[in-house]
Amino acid sequence: MKTSLIFGLAAIILSTGSLQIALAVETEQEPQPPQIPEPSPEPEPIRMPEPEPVPNPFPGESDSEKVQRLTEENNKLKQQNTNLQSQISSLKNEISRLQFEISELGDSIESLKEITMEQIRVIMELVNKLKDVLFEKIFSPTIEL
Repeated sequence: MKTSLIFGLAAIILSTGSLQIALAVETEQEPQPPQIPEPSPEPEPIRMPEPEPVPNPFPGESDSEKVQRLTEENNKLKQQNTNLQSQISSLKNEISRLQFEISELGDSIESLKEITMEQIRVIMELVNKLKDVLFEKIFSPTIEL
């Protein structure tokens, strides 16, 4: 039994020693650098679709007819532009007239305010005179009695 115990202890010591050596060898190894990835191939560029030719908007017209039609449209647009410019100028005139009337109304309101304040002053003076007359002529003789 002593021999088996000694043999068992020796086996345990040897196994732990060999295990430590194996672990030490494993930890002493230097890590290998990571592998460089291979470049991926470039994708093919997306090609733009071929544009379809623009159809003629006025088929069957000759060049002279096109010029005549475009000249008429241009004249109509010029007339519309002239009409709009005249409307703009009339609106500007109307705005200036309204601004003048507003300033006149402001002056009128200010003068009416002054007149009203003067009327209030006159009314207050009359009320004070009435108060004096009431106290002097009516209440004063009755108090003396």
